[in-house]
Amino acid sequence: MQTPKVHIYTDGAARGNPGPGGFGIVMEWVGKPYRKEFAQGFKLTTNNRMELMAVIVALSKLKNPGTPAKVFTDSKYVADAVNKGWVFGWEKKNFVNRKNSDLWQAFLKVYRRHEVQFQWIKGHNDHPQNERCDALAVIASKGKNLLEDTGYKA
Repeated sequence: MQTPKVHIYTDGAARGNPGPGGFGIVMEWVGKPYRKEFAQGFKLTTNNRMELMAVIVALSKLKNPGTPAKVFTDSKYVADAVNKGWVFGWEKKNFVNRKNSDLWQAFLKVYRRHEVQFQWIKGHNDHPQNERCDALAVIASKGKNLLEDTGYKA
């Protein structure tokens, strides 16, 4: 695997879980002063859905196939699913009885377009980019024109 060219920081939040939610993304080009931030809020969703959706949206922003990227997430749900290979087992079983299967399938499509590494980081631990993602996610969850999380099922 190549050295990451893009560092992606993601976080998700839901107020109520389920409740209004949002995600925040910070993307930085390694070795260059290039930084972008993204956020979106949803009317009714869960924390895990927002954590995963943040990663999907971020990877979708990478324009060139095969881009080496490192995703930093405070979500054990997302990091462990990939790093421990669980998501690939779920895929083999067609995601039967698996929560958030719509998002995991979307994740695998964008994940396979690039060279992606995942690193879990402790949340709320004064990590500047993670703290910024958390703030973006919370602000997005409180926004006005919240989107419908069409894949969420109570």
